[in-house]
Amino acid sequence: MGLKEKIMADMKEAMKAKDAAKVSTLRLLLSEIKNREIDKRGELTDDEVIAVIQKAVKQRKESIEQYEKAGRSELVEKEKKELEILEAYLPQPLTEEELDALIDETIKEVGATSIKDMGKVMKAIMPKVRGRADGKLVNQKVREKLGG
Repeated sequence: MGLKEKIMADMKEAMKAKDAAKVSTLRLLLSEIKNREIDKRGELTDDEVIAVIQKAVKQRKESIEQYEKAGRSELVEKEKKELEILEAYLPQPLTEEELDALIDETIKEVGATSIKDMGKVMKAIMPKVRGRADGKLVNQKVREKLGG
């Protein structure tokens, strides 16, 4: 069963359980997936569905930050609940040690020696960590390891 099918099945479960928050969150996610499929003119792969989920997670995090600044605690709680629901569909994130090991391995693979090789390393490592580590964090760690 693909990720999209799992989300649809979970939405049906949530409807039966009358879990309004989960139903609305998953409906929104499925509509976003459908929009991307229309743009692509075809079914999305699991990796592409994960990218849609990551975008939604990022939006929730930004919203939480904005609502906290505005003192809207009821909206912060709503967004946190949605964030929790969405994060359940993402792959397990890499630990700090796993990420460091992967970066070291990739640097050796591409033969990077200085900050000038940053692009090569990033191009090689991003497909390996997609969905499991934040791009900014990866960029920062690669930069540190290459002496930037």
